[in-house]
Amino acid sequence: MSSLAALFERNRAWARRITERDPTFFKSLAEQQNPKHLWIGCADSRVPANEIVGLMPGELFVHRNVANVVIHTDLNCLSVLQYAVDVLKVEHVIVCGHYGCGGVRAAYAKSSLGLIDNWLRHVQDVRDRHEHVLAQIDDEDARIDRLCEFNVIAQVVHVCQTTIVQDAWTRGQGLTVHGWIYRLNDGLLRDLGWEIASDDQLKSLASHRPS
Repeated sequence: MSSLAALFERNRAWARRITERDPTFFKSLAEQQNPKHLWIGCADSRVPANEIVGLMPGELFVHRNVANVVIHTDLNCLSVLQYAVDVLKVEHVIVCGHYGCGGVRAAYAKSSLGLIDNWLRHVQDVRDRHEHVLAQIDDEDARIDRLCEFNVIAQVVHVCQTTIVQDAWTRGQGLTVHGWIYRLNDGLLRDLGWEIASDDQLKSLASHRPS
């Protein structure tokens, strides 16, 4: 059996298990999605968003890219954010990075990988902004993990600065943006303490932003 044929077989087995547990699951799923959370995470195959938080399909709206970057000119990410906030009315936007992120490591090391170097330039900007803090950490892996945290915080701020989130707050829509990070070797999430529900909160936290 080819590897692709095996994927179809696994799909059929998964669908059977779900149907046995809840015969109406797929019918209900096809009729609507009503997630309360948008997850902006890394494209790393070891970080499956739904499974990490124990949610089923339809319960978590997801956008993923290399190193969980939010750029104000990335229409893909902004379209997901706008649909989640304006149409689905999600209540929480979670930016989740992970320790040991290959994209962050490449940005830290200034590796030359091709086209993706242009994307990771944004993470390099975060590295440069915190270079003096990172230089005080002796262990390289620990430095990269700290940069993973700094990168999440930077992207949380970027989410909050979008016109999408700013407009939602202006009209009084309940929306909170969070910064989390995931550790691969134990499967646990960590809250980085960035929970922002208003522009005033953003300004207050940004004034105490790690540097």
